Amino acid sequence: MRVRLNLATKAQETHRRFMVGAGLVGLIAGILFLALGWHVYAVRKLDERLRAETVATNAKIADLQDQRADLERFFLQPANAKLHDRAAFLNSLIDERSFDWTQMFMDLERILPGGVRVVSIEPRQVKGRVEVKLTVGTATEEAKDKFLRALEESRQFSSIQLDSEKPAVKSAGSANDLEIMELSVVYSRI
Repeated sequence: MRVRLNLATKAQETHRRFMVGAGLVGLIAGILFLALGWHVYAVRKLDERLRAETVATNAKIADLQDQRADLERFFLQPANAKLHDRAAFLNSLIDERSFDWTQMFMDLERILPGGVRVVSIEPRQVKGRVEVKLTVGTATEEAKDKFLRALEESRQFSSIQLDSEKPAVKSAGSANDLEIMELSVVYSRI
């Protein structure tokens, strides 16, 4: 019969739990390493595609800038500059003819309260928008306030600027105006 005795001063310890834990940590670290490696690979592929698109876009931009420079040189020639000025003049005439002045007067009539009358109106087109200089006579302070409030609330009239305000001069043919106002407004048909 054999008896197993351990006569060592320190008993032999088992490291099985440490080895299993270290193996699991190593396995998890390996999986994370593979996942991060795949992510880096995908990001580099996307970055490569983005660089190619950037190069293509920059080439298109350079080509368009060259075309623009060629066109600017073409239009700066004296014969073409005269043609450009004439085209701008004709376009401004077309813009003036195509604007519906009747609609502007109807919009003004719609917001005009009782006790306010239009003495003079000077519409003109400036840079694609219509600036209107109005001279109105008001019979009462209340009518004046209603008219200014209606102008401010209107969607068609904006940039209202009161240029002057003076008492009306009474004459034989004048209306019952107490005050004359001069306004500058911008009209836009929405």
